[in-house]
Amino acid sequence: MNEVVSENVSCAIAMLREVAGLEAQMSAAASLISTALLCGHKLLACGNGGSAADASHLTTEFVSRFKEDRRPYPAISLAANGGDLTAIGNDYAFEELFSRQVRAFGASGDVLAAFTTSGRSENVRRALIAAKELSVKTIAFLGRDGGQCTGLADIELLVLSDVTARIQEGHKFMLHTICEMVELQLR
Repeated sequence: MNEVVSENVSCAIAMLREVAGLEAQMSAAASLISTALLCGHKLLACGNGGSAADASHLTTEFVSRFKEDRRPYPAISLAANGGDLTAIGNDYAFEELFSRQVRAFGASGDVLAAFTTSGRSENVRRALIAAKELSVKTIAFLGRDGGQCTGLADIELLVLSDVTARIQEGHKFMLHTICEMVELQLR
């Protein structure tokens, strides 16, 4: 048991050192989000499984608050509405879950944050493409080698790891850091 803890801590420290090298990308992501929200636009977010939870976590930080009390800002997790998800999955295809919602809710000036630990989520890939078509700015939280989502987003936050837990921990660290940077602008 102690070996598992020791190994996970070592891997997490190495991952955080790597993520620290993404400072410019995190600052750019924070700037995109703060500019959009301050101009009356909204933040959309999507992902599957644990990444869906991260998408919801991100949007909640803006609808509620992160550290400081402030007004709420419009942020929507595209993974949260069971009615929309099941209707789109049933009537169209699972691959269309997020792109259809991006087309319904997205507008020029908005930002889409897309989470995929593998980069191989077809529904996330299609959401990034739909966002581009609507002039919605995009931030991709990626893992492994970025997969099929590489090159589709305005800003890529890539955690180079093959361990899903480490990737998600990196994504969580970055989303919290971005929220803190954005909140400084929203006061």
